[in-house]
Amino acid sequence: MAASLKLPLVPASFFSIVLGLSGLANAWRVGARIWQLPVVVGEVLTFVSFAVWLLLIVLFLLKWMMAREEAFKEVAHPVQCCFIGLVGVTTMLVAGGLLPYSRIGAETIFLVGAAYTLAFSFWRTGGLWHGERDIAATTAVLYLPSGAGCFVTAIVGAALGFPGWAQLFFGAGFFSWLAIESALLHRLLTGPALSPPLRPTLGIQLAPPTVGALAYISVTQGPADTLVHAMIGYGLLQALILLRLLPWITKEPFSLAYWAFTFGATALATAPMRLIERGDTGPVVQLAPILFIAANIVVVLVAAATIWLIVSRKLVIGWMDLPHRDAGAVGQG
Repeated sequence: MAASLKLPLVPASFFSIVLGLSGLANAWRVGARIWQLPVVVGEVLTFVSFAVWLLLIVLFLLKWMMAREEAFKEVAHPVQCCFIGLVGVTTMLVAGGLLPYSRIGAETIFLVGAAYTLAFSFWRTGGLWHGERDIAATTAVLYLPSGAGCFVTAIVGAALGFPGWAQLFFGAGFFSWLAIESALLHRLLTGPALSPPLRPTLGIQLAPPTVGALAYISVTQGPADTLVHAMIGYGLLQALILLRLLPWITKEPFSLAYWAFTFGATALATAPMRLIERGDTGPVVQLAPILFIAANIVVVLVAAATIWLIVSRKLVIGWMDLPHRDAGAVGQG
């Protein structure tokens, strides 16, 4: 007797969860080196992010196999399409987290993620260049395919021992960020106000300067210079603007879209910590512990709210049917 198993039809935007968890894990790893924080916290977070990534990868692949029409709808969506790039970005972050445990495994996963990220970046960006795009659909998600993808490729690539390639990807991410930033700010200043469901995507605005600062630190050596301090400073400005906008952004009930804030928040905390590790002094020394605590608060609050949504069954999500044989059928077989 045939039956069906229902599985969640997860959107690619759910991979933002892995961004936040991986970013916080990296912050704790650096904190363990410079402040002697408990090593176990960073390692637990690393494996939690790996488990969430693996679950989402399986569900994402099943969506393409069992609910292809819904998958193509996501590709065609003017906003959701850019989140598909996070599949490759999170794959590379997971690879970086696994590096202390298996270099071969980390390199293999990284290369798969980097190839996917590069392919998706020029495919999606080329599509955007066709034009005729509704300005209302222009949001910070545009940073994800090329900006976030190239910066993370640079960070993890440098950690794996590919400094030359990492520098090239940093350049691609840096200039993509500057170009997209100008277009996005023009839209925010002159276009219609973001609709309430799209407002949490502004959290992504914090990521380019802060993740870019981490990428720059990864591809350079020696004392910190003016550029990296400037990028962190711009990240701080973005954080303050987002705090000012928080009452406007949070008019909508909580959703998983708020994970958009976590990657930038953890990167803003980690960049000064990385500079302290390299002997930097001055404002970053005072800012680092404050930003580290703030990043933990952001991720914990968003994670707790997510768990509450799941437990209370208020997480709005589609479902797909996965055919299987029931226990009775198996027993008769």
